[in-house]
Amino acid sequence: SVGVRDPGQKVAVLRAMDKLEKFGIEGAQLLLGVGRKDESGDFTKGAGLNPHQIRGITDYLTVTGDNGAVKLAKVGEVVRTLGGNDRAADDTAELMLQTLSCGYKADRIDYDPSVVRGLEYYTGPVFECELLMETQDDEGRPVRFGSVGGGGRYDDLVARFTGQSVPATGFSLGVSRLYAALKLLGKAEESATLAPVVVLMMDKERLGDYQKMVMQLRAAGIRAEMYVGTAGMKAQMKYADKRGSPLVIIQGGDEKAKGEVQIKDLALGAELASGIQSRQDYAGQRLAQFSVPEADLVKAVQETLARRP
Repeated sequence: SVGVRDPGQKVAVLRAMDKLEKFGIEGAQLLLGVGRKDESGDFTKGAGLNPHQIRGITDYLTVTGDNGAVKLAKVGEVVRTLGGNDRAADDTAELMLQTLSCGYKADRIDYDPSVVRGLEYYTGPVFECELLMETQDDEGRPVRFGSVGGGGRYDDLVARFTGQSVPATGFSLGVSRLYAALKLLGKAEESATLAPVVVLMMDKERLGDYQKMVMQLRAAGIRAEMYVGTAGMKAQMKYADKRGSPLVIIQGGDEKAKGEVQIKDLALGAELASGIQSRQDYAGQRLAQFSVPEADLVKAVQETLARRP
């Protein structure tokens, strides 16, 4: 709308707009124009816009309103004043309406003209998830966490690597920052959650059978997962140990032919193994692994887990 056509200048404009929160409107205006010198004397070259263009972007960046819909109405006025087409305003307004139609209330969705990071490669809307709750740090000072996630539409980014235009929208969470916020709110208490039961994949041709076992266990409220990969049994057992899994489920060709599954209690096995001193002790260690009819898998797992301290 302000007449920026050169790709390099467009990126410079977006970067200047992105500095609004850090440097304020005056700092952003300097970066839109000739450039800005910081307190140390370092000079950052600006985007080189003329006063008319800078004024137009300033009007856009300073749009205010009680909610996103009000802001968008004002954005439409700014765009039309600058000589831009109506579609730019109409499409943005539609974006807000579509978002609100998903069930979010107007006070949960805002339109922020300064959220432009990544627009040099995004091909549509960009968005951020921001925490607004009030909290304090260990010294009682107010803390605002700000953005804990973001993303957008980036069809052309996929095309750079695949040569094909693939419609795509991505979103990522800032896990560390989000966890820090939950801790300050007292909602990140650690619990002794039992690690998942691991179903070993003994025959890659029967992946569906193993996945079905996982689904049956999960349906009964038991955390479970299937080993994904082509490693042998030794590596799979090592993976289960690393996960802290209480049990593993084993069904090779022999067990399948008998209509059975084997359950190995890893915790009991480790406990018994630590006390082996004789052949008789070794024989007792095998109590940690037993067979049950395939139909009794869920019941047997429940009973075995119930015996754990």
